[in-house]
Amino acid sequence: MALLDLLKAAGLFHGLTDEQLQRLIAISQEEVYDEGQVIFRQNAEGDKLYFIGEGQVEIRIRKRPDAPERSQVFLGRGQIFGEMALLDLGKRSATVQCSRDRTVLHSISREAFTALCNSDTAIGYVIMRNLAMDLSFKLRHRNLDLGADSQ
Repeated sequence: MALLDLLKAAGLFHGLTDEQLQRLIAISQEEVYDEGQVIFRQNAEGDKLYFIGEGQVEIRIRKRPDAPERSQVFLGRGQIFGEMALLDLGKRSATVQCSRDRTVLHSISREAFTALCNSDTAIGYVIMRNLAMDLSFKLRHRNLDLGADSQ
């Protein structure tokens, strides 16, 4: 499956035209990782969004400085991580480690993304709307899960 088709299937890019998706592809950088390599660590500066073209990554979280990292989820082809880096200048909320050899990631830096959005505000609007909907969904479900814990 071509990168364009993978982007079309990703919820973050839902509503963008093929031409707009091609503009995103044009500003992306391909990065290849092997099993065990860390892509970024929790609390590091966030400066890129990543899209998985091939392979798999593991999302790991340390809840307290003295606690061990715990695996939260595995992500594979067509999935996105690091998207909060497009929203703020905050620290990474998790460590992401490659879990398969020859994992191909496509990264988009905040700087390149901001420049693209300034030149085509429709792209920025659609992606930010999709990010807001995704974060709203996650927050709503987290709050529902927390409510279930207190019963």
